[in-house]
Formats: sequence, structure tokens, C-alpha cells
Amino acid sequence: MFIKGFTYGFNGRRGMYQQPEAVLSMERMAALGGDWAALAFAILQDTYSSTLIRPDYRYTVTDKDVTAAVHKLHDLGLKVCMKPMINCADGMWRARITFPDDVSFRRDYWKEWFDCYTAFLCHYAEIAEETGCEMFCVGCEMLGTEHREQQWRAAIQAVRKIYHGPIVYNTNHGKENGVKWWDAVDYIGTSAYYGVGKIPGDSLENMTAEWEKQKARFAALSQAHGGKQILFMEIGCRSARGCAMMPYDFSHREFPYDEEEQARFYESCMLALWEEPWFAGFFWWDWGTFLPQDPLTPGFSIVDKKTEAILKEWYKKERD
Repeated sequence: MFIKGFTYGFNGRRGMYQQPEAVLSMERMAALGGDWAALAFAILQDTYSSTLIRPDYRYTVTDKDVTAAVHKLHDLGLKVCMKPMINCADGMWRARITFPDDVSFRRDYWKEWFDCYTAFLCHYAEIAEETGCEMFCVGCEMLGTEHREQQWRAAIQAVRKIYHGPIVYNTNHGKENGVKWWDAVDYIGTSAYYGVGKIPGDSLENMTAEWEKQKARFAALSQAHGGKQILFMEIGCRSARGCAMMPYDFSHREFPYDEEEQARFYESCMLALWEEPWFAGFFWWDWGTFLPQDPLTPGFSIVDKKTEAILKEWYKKERD
């Protein structure tokens, strides 16, 4: 497996996937020459300590929206990884979702949450199976829950009864060795927001050298799990000076626009990892549901930036 992909649709809201503007955006993404898309969308729980996960009918993409997006991506020749995600309505990062492990409480908060989360996964697993999605992601950056090994195994087993394609889980960069149940999934997924820039505007050579330092650790992780491939379920960098030092950043608006640094981040990763047999590829973060009205802004978008041309050239290549 080697995936030349992009993440699509995370900023989608109810009805957006079926709009003509969404079709234009998907067509432009397909024109990159890649072969996969991760269809990412979020359902909310109220806070990090809520046990209920439920749609907000004002905003949440509908099942019809999701189905329409999968069909369009397939029509464009792209394979689809369905990636339903959890977010907290109060803005807390999903990695902070957690509950007391103390069993003396009258309520078993972990059981309540995993019951709801498993039902959430199974709902979308049914849609993934019915629409022929080629992969299913069972979670993204759920760091506060990952130690609940048996409950994760049970949730994945429930998904496998419904969905019969390959399954991936998406942990966060630097946390890959903390997941004790990689054997339950088919690919080791991570959000690979590694800070390979050491100074603002760092060089391509220096960024590539920093990726080289990560390779031994990734290779050892794959070997420890029987050669299971590692998939960058998320990776990207804003077109802002200094963001290669912290590519996960989306909050600093004072950083000056710098599409060269974004382009060097992309290219350095591909130079370092493209031929590695343990590496399963990329779902870059992220491609907007609609094309940006002003492309030249310091966000993650690569539309009309140097990175778009670089990615097209790389996606023409085949691995040796």
C-alpha cells in the first residue's frame, strides 16, 4: 500500500458536500494526481467530560451529505478513507477527552462513553460499507482514551462485524509507541506534525535531515508490529513563516505569509520517506470543502501556492 492522498471536507457543514462549490473543490483536489481522499467530518460532544456524542442538526453533515461526497470522490477515481471524528463543542481538543479510572463512582463513565462512541463508529461503518469505502478510520488523536485497551479492542471488533475493509487508527505525533493495540488495526496511523524546521524559514536540506532522524524510530515501530505499515493520516504545514517549526499550529495569525516554507516542509517529507517500505503514504491536511476565495492566505491550503505544483510533480512518481 502506498497512498497519495489528501484530507477533504473537515470544515464541511450540513448540506455543503452536495453544493456545486464542493464538486469544484473535489475536482481540483483530484487534479493533483493523487489516488486517495480521507473524508473527514466531526460530530460533537458537549465537553471533554461528556459521555454523549450526538449530531447538531443545524451544522452536522448528514448521512446523505457523506454518501454524496463518497460517490463523487469515487467518480473522480479516488479511493476513500472514511474518517468520522469527535470534537468538543466547548473548543477543547479531542485528545483531552477522558474520565476517572476510579471504579468507586456510581456511574461507569468510561462504559457510557465507549458505548456511545462504538455506536457512533458503527453508524458510519455501515455507510462506509454500503458506499464501498476502501478504508475506515476508527479514531483521531484520542490520547486521553488510548490506555483503555480492552474497550478500544471491543469497539474495533464491533466495527469489523459491519465494515470489511482495512481499518486504521490515527494517534498524534510522538505518541505512536503509547498505543498497545496496534495489532487490532491494519495500519499504524499518526498525525505527523513533526517540527522539522529549527529556525523560521529553514532550508530544505535541514528539514530533510530532521525527517531522516525520525526514520529509525518509525522503522523500529513498524518492525515491532510485524512490519505493519505506518500511514500519515494527517500531515501539513501552514504557509506562514516559522510554521515548519510547529506545523500543527493554526492559532498564530501574526506570522508573515511564507509559501516557500510550506513548500519546503512538503518536499522534505517526500524526499525523506517516499521510498521507505514501512511507509504507507500521506493524507495531507487539509483540502477545503469549497475552494478558498483568497488562496494566498497563511493557512494549510495549498491551492494556487508553490506547494500545489510540487505535490503534483511528486504524485506523478511511482515508488521503486
